[in-house]
Amino acid sequence: MAGIPHDHYEPKSGIEKWVDSRLPVIGLLYDTLMIPTPRNLNWWWIWGIVLAFCLALQIVTGIVLAMHYTPHVSLAFASVEHIMRDVNGGYMLRYLHANGASLFFLAVYIHIFRGLFYGSYKAPREITWIVGIVIYLLMMATAFMGYVLPWGQMSFWGATVITGILGAVPFVGPDIQTWILGGPAVDNATLNRFFSLHYLLPFVIAGLVIVHIWAFHTTGNNNPTGVEVRRGSKAEANKDTLPFWPYFVIKDLFALALVLVIFFAVVGFMPNYLGHPDNYIEANPLATPAHIVPEWYFLPFYAILRAFTGEVWVVQAASFLTGGIIDAKFFGVLAMFGAILAMALVPWLDTSSVRSGRYRPMFRWWFYLLVIDFFALMWLGSMPAEEPYASFSLIASAYWFAYFLVILPILGVIEKPEPTPATIEEDFAAHYGKSDATPAE
Repeated sequence: MAGIPHDHYEPKSGIEKWVDSRLPVIGLLYDTLMIPTPRNLNWWWIWGIVLAFCLALQIVTGIVLAMHYTPHVSLAFASVEHIMRDVNGGYMLRYLHANGASLFFLAVYIHIFRGLFYGSYKAPREITWIVGIVIYLLMMATAFMGYVLPWGQMSFWGATVITGILGAVPFVGPDIQTWILGGPAVDNATLNRFFSLHYLLPFVIAGLVIVHIWAFHTTGNNNPTGVEVRRGSKAEANKDTLPFWPYFVIKDLFALALVLVIFFAVVGFMPNYLGHPDNYIEANPLATPAHIVPEWYFLPFYAILRAFTGEVWVVQAASFLTGGIIDAKFFGVLAMFGAILAMALVPWLDTSSVRSGRYRPMFRWWFYLLVIDFFALMWLGSMPAEEPYASFSLIASAYWFAYFLVILPILGVIEKPEPTPATIEEDFAAHYGKSDATPAE
């Protein structure tokens, strides 16, 4: 598909022409800032800049923290206390890093659910969506390994439980688990591995973010209507779009400032609110905490992992059909990763010809129920693995899979969508009136 017609960078001075002919970085920056952006983007589109800020914050604070951290089981906990008490500004760096991870996941969940509602995964943006899901998986891996580094009780036992699920994979599971841990149990080799990968993966994520941005530079941004920008001529495209700079940059920076006011209030006044008190106790392999829970952003999928016990009929059926290869533990692992895979496959599971949920009345109700279901799974993941929470977790997990695998495909066939606007310009005029902001040709 051809890109949206717009003005490209033209070097004027001799120095600009010399640089552009050898390293066209100025032109790349210009095209990035001046990319034509649908003029009707609403406030749900501001979370991209929050995510970019969080990634930069995590990398910068992580590099400085790594200068003072010691990845050894005898010294790790003490080195974190050294950062908190003796390093200039160390406590602030650590609190920014820890709470920055929470803001990162809050922003990415809003970003994902916005994409699910407005159909940002539909053609021609399938690859953009898949790259985004890969980024999310790498974020989960990075955050998990980072949670182990303080070497508190919850760090140690969380690592023990989560890496233990790898042993449930038939035939190769125990070998994979031993390879990742560096031995038969969570120990010094594990800590060294996790520290190295926790340092490395953010740079991999940064590279994938560049690919993610590059992808929608080709396809263009989605927008609340789901209607594509007209590509016949620059004049038509200008009626549907505005340059990213200054219109959307200023809007995004204003939104980022509001988010950061709340973020720094949390960091300054309640930095441990989202943490667990057991993680301020040094890791002890001989003392198991009463209730092992991961960080809040893992809880929905942790609930799905625990929901499928040996008493569930679908687990029993899978075990019978595979001759016992798929037991309850392995089924839980498959369900947890399958829940994320279902999100990745949504471009092909959604059969509707209409992109945006704004014009899909039946879809909206099922989607709102999915959002409620996600929060329910988050709460259930923090509860003990006992009744009635186990039954509720199973029901919530069943709806998660039913939404992607059953409801979305059926809705595309039976739903009667509402009329969509013919152009983005028409939608913008309907909401805001005629605009004088169209750039001069």
